[in-house]
Amino acid sequence: MRKKKYAVVIVTYGEVEKLTVGNLWPSSRRIVKVVTSQIVKLPDALVYFLADYRSTKHFIDWKLNHYRSSLLAINRAQKDAVEGFVAKSTHPVLSRVKVDIFDAYYFFPPYFDEMMREFQDTYDGVVVASMIPVESAFSCGLACRMIEEVYGDIRFTKVRMLTKLWMDERLQQIYVDYLFSQISPEVRSAKSGKIGLVLVIHGTLVRDKKGNPPKVFTGLDETIRFFEMMRSRIMADSGNIFQEIKQGCMNHSAGGEWTSDTVEKALRFFRAEGYDAVVMFPYGFFADNSETEYDARKQLDKSGFPLSQYVRCINGSPAFTRWLADRVLEELQVLYDLQNTYDSL
Repeated sequence: MRKKKYAVVIVTYGEVEKLTVGNLWPSSRRIVKVVTSQIVKLPDALVYFLADYRSTKHFIDWKLNHYRSSLLAINRAQKDAVEGFVAKSTHPVLSRVKVDIFDAYYFFPPYFDEMMREFQDTYDGVVVASMIPVESAFSCGLACRMIEEVYGDIRFTKVRMLTKLWMDERLQQIYVDYLFSQISPEVRSAKSGKIGLVLVIHGTLVRDKKGNPPKVFTGLDETIRFFEMMRSRIMADSGNIFQEIKQGCMNHSAGGEWTSDTVEKALRFFRAEGYDAVVMFPYGFFADNSETEYDARKQLDKSGFPLSQYVRCINGSPAFTRWLADRVLEELQVLYDLQNTYDSL
C-alpha cells in the first residue's frame, strides 16, 4: 500500500533579514494589502503610498538603532527542531505517511500562498502550524483565507490547521516553567519585594470608526481569556514572585478603537504603585520579532524602573518545540483518519 505524502508548514508573518528599502517594500505592500485592507478598504494608489511610507519609516528607525529582525532565523530553527522531533518519533501515523516539513511566511519569501498552490498537486494533504497562539483574521485567519483561495471546498479533506493553541494546558505550563527559568537573580532579589509582570500580546480591534463591532473576527474574547488563564496559572505557581500581572497589548492605529490594556498603561500602573522591578514576557508570540524585541522592549528600557528584564519569546525552547511536534503529529493522525473515512464512503 502506497504511503500518503503529507506536508507540514510552519508559518508566520516574516520580516526582512537584510535591511534595505528594496527588501522592505514588497513586505510592506503585502501587509497593507492583506491585513490593513480587512480593517479599512483602500484604493491601490493608497496601498502603494502606505507601503512606501511604512518601508521608509522602518528603514530609518531600524538603521539608526541598529536593529535586525531575528524572526525568520527563529522560525527556521523552530521548523528544524520540529523536524528533528518528528524524525525520532514512534507515533503510529508515521508508519502510514511520509512527512516533509517546511517554513513559510505571509509577507516574505517563501510565500505561504505560493507554497500551498505548489502543494495542492504534490501532496495528499497539508498540516499548517500558524505560529501565533490566538487566532484572528489578522494572524491565523490569513492562512485560512489563503487555503480557501487555493483549495476551495476540498480544503476540509486536504488541509488541517492547528487551532486554539492558547487553550492547550500543556502549552500554558510550558510558558510558566520557561518564564520562571529565565528570571534573573537580580530581579528575584528586588529590595522592595514588589515585582510586576507585563504579558505582551498583539492587540486587536474592539470597535470600528463608527463605534460598531468589527465585521471581521478579531480574537478579542480569546485574547482576554488567554490572559486570564495565564495570569491565574502564573500567580498560582509555587515559584511565583510577582505581586501583580498586567496585559500589555501592542496596538495599531487604523480602523477604530483598539484594546485598551496597552504596554504603556501597564508600565504606568507599576510606576504609580511604586514597583522597583518589572519583567516583560511576550506570551502572545511564539517568536521574537520587531514588535516584541524592538518596540515593546524599547518601552521597557525607557520606563525607568530600578530593575527591569525582558524575557525573550518562547522561541527555540526544547519543551515548546517538542510540544509543537506532538501537536503536529496529532493533527497528521486526524488528517489521515479523516481521509480514510472519506475514501471509504
